[in-house]
Amino acid sequence: MADKIRCSHILVEKFSVAQQILERLKKGESFAALAQQYSIDGSRKRGGDLGEFGRGMMVKPFEDAAFALKPGEISGIVKTEFGYHIIKRAS
Repeated sequence: MADKIRCSHILVEKFSVAQQILERLKKGESFAALAQQYSIDGSRKRGGDLGEFGRGMMVKPFEDAAFALKPGEISGIVKTEFGYHIIKRAS
């Protein structure tokens, strides 16, 4: 199991917005472009890139979802106290 992984995410406040973004991703739209357009945190400037992180560095629901992904995979909608995330694992 990987000690560290690299992920990007899109964070929004509303579940309905996360659903719309997920549908657009499934149609092949750019994850980075959608992150820049919609994400409500500082990672939006980097296309949602969160860099590398290990276990214990992110809130539990986010960490569990991120580490369950294979490189290149995109998660479903993950709820945390910050809002609704869509996570893409890079490595």
